Amino acid sequence: MTVLSISALISLFLFLNAIANVVLLRRASPLSQELDTLVAVIVPLRNEAQNLNELFDGLQKQIGLKRVKFHLVNDNSTDDTFLLAQRLVKSDNRFFLHNAPPLAQDWLGKPATLQYGLDQSESEIVIFIDADVRLEKAAIARAVSTLNSLKVNFISAYPQQIARTWSESLVQPLLQWSWMATVPLRISERSKNPAFCVANGQFFVVERSALGKIEGLVRIRSAVLDDIFLARELVRAGLHGTVIDGSEIAKCRMYSSWSELREGYGKSLHVAFGGILGKFMAITLFLMTGVIPLVAAMLGSQIGFATFLAVTMTRVLSAITCRGKVWLSITHPLSMLLLIYLILRSWSTRKSVQWKGRTL
Repeated sequence: MTVLSISALISLFLFLNAIANVVLLRRASPLSQELDTLVAVIVPLRNEAQNLNELFDGLQKQIGLKRVKFHLVNDNSTDDTFLLAQRLVKSDNRFFLHNAPPLAQDWLGKPATLQYGLDQSESEIVIFIDADVRLEKAAIARAVSTLNSLKVNFISAYPQQIARTWSESLVQPLLQWSWMATVPLRISERSKNPAFCVANGQFFVVERSALGKIEGLVRIRSAVLDDIFLARELVRAGLHGTVIDGSEIAKCRMYSSWSELREGYGKSLHVAFGGILGKFMAITLFLMTGVIPLVAAMLGSQIGFATFLAVTMTRVLSAITCRGKVWLSITHPLSMLLLIYLILRSWSTRKSVQWKGRTL
């Protein structure tokens, strides 16, 4: 069997899987009534002064919840985050501002901050939200309703990813595409295999009792990919969850420049695919489904053209479903090449990774 034939078979699977996921993808439930569930929303803050006003405004306008408390946890910020947050929380008694203690040994910043917020709160449902996430007014209530209606222990409500610069436009759509095309979501929802886990820590909803079964975030205290690792620990404990399309209730712009994006992926991609073998397999997959079909098509291969079209359609389906830019689908080969570069760069700089003033 030729390389192009293998590429065609893999791409066909991605296409068929994407179609199935479009049909079966879980979405945020509509809000039918005000919820009486006690909810704690925990937001880690590390040098987030530029995000605080919009974050606070979005949280303050939440509707559909009778009992909700917002816990903003300052993670030893070196900018004006704490002072600005102090002024904001005084206007609403549902908000609580905490100062996380200095990092303990073996802990990374975000897991430690989330754990501290968890310890300071009481609730039936815990929601972790990043400071750069922007919420629609019923986002939290709808997410909790979805968790309840699906009868699962956790959900990851995947926000719409906002991309404005060229680098964001090439890379950020791959976040949704990666699970839309490769993961059979309904199977993963009830699977006991952690390898099927999909999660995004930007908007993560979980039962407190479920967190209690895994000692909170203790087991993932040194995890760079805290969201994926948290989901895996929950599944290992016999719990169930899934990713839902959160593009209708939340949006997020993770990075605003090439340098931010490069450093952001630099801290995570070196662990995203495991060791050398995992990275080799990922790069091979990206070449076979992103680059080789286009090259073959340009050389006149009908199989190459059909394969390129199939992969492009997976991007189209992902973009339509998750409110992305459909026209960017045609740039998929460039996106794959840029992602491969970021993987290689992340591996080469893995011993000197820094993020928000800390060495990881």
